Amino acid sequence: MAIRQRAVHAGDKEERHHAILDTAERLLLRSTGRGPSMAEVADAAGLAKGTIYLYFPSKKALLLALLERNVDGFFLAVAGTLEGSAPLGIDQILALVQRKIVEPPLFLPLAGRCFGWIGQGLPVDVVRPFNARMAGRLERAGAALERHFQELSAGDGAVLLRHSYALTLGLWQMARGAATRYAPHPDGAAIDDHAGAFARSGAQDLARALRALWEGTLNHDRSRAAQRAAKAGNDGAV
Repeated sequence: MAIRQRAVHAGDKEERHHAILDTAERLLLRSTGRGPSMAEVADAAGLAKGTIYLYFPSKKALLLALLERNVDGFFLAVAGTLEGSAPLGIDQILALVQRKIVEPPLFLPLAGRCFGWIGQGLPVDVVRPFNARMAGRLERAGAALERHFQELSAGDGAVLLRHSYALTLGLWQMARGAATRYAPHPDGAAIDDHAGAFARSGAQDLARALRALWEGTLNHDRSRAAQRAAKAGNDGAV
């Protein structure tokens, strides 16, 4: 569906911004290789190529914006889960990670692709505001997490979310790499006899690793809080 050619008001520009991302997402879902070019996105959106560049200075910037929209969807879901006052368990958080990060077909491929661009390949005026927005989302979600899991110290909620993301992306990259690097050679021979050690990072491995991370962090913080309380009690008794 073609996008209207002229966007004047802020609301129209925001609508066009998301319409371009929608078009890029559709093309990416159909792509099996390099992904669509800016010209292909423009053509599919019914826009001039120059118009696309008014919103995104490069293909990398466009893909980063698409990743950010996916990340924002995850944090909005986290906020919706955490805003209630009912008790919250690890299972609900892990289900959220599965539903919003692991299952969507583009989230982790985009994250893996964009990861290297953050430090290089993208201009500072794109990366710096992206990092600032990500940090803001992470801090807000981390603070909300600490209200539900009171054993977490200030700042630990954001750290736990950051570690969860890094663990998820790392295990996904390992599993994906095993599927390619350790595939049988065209002549039928296995490339590496140790392929199985790298190929087990599937959904069950990820679920176990995330649960171990969350339970270990919460138990550690719970123990640390108990030690502080005991020390305070001993100091008060002196």
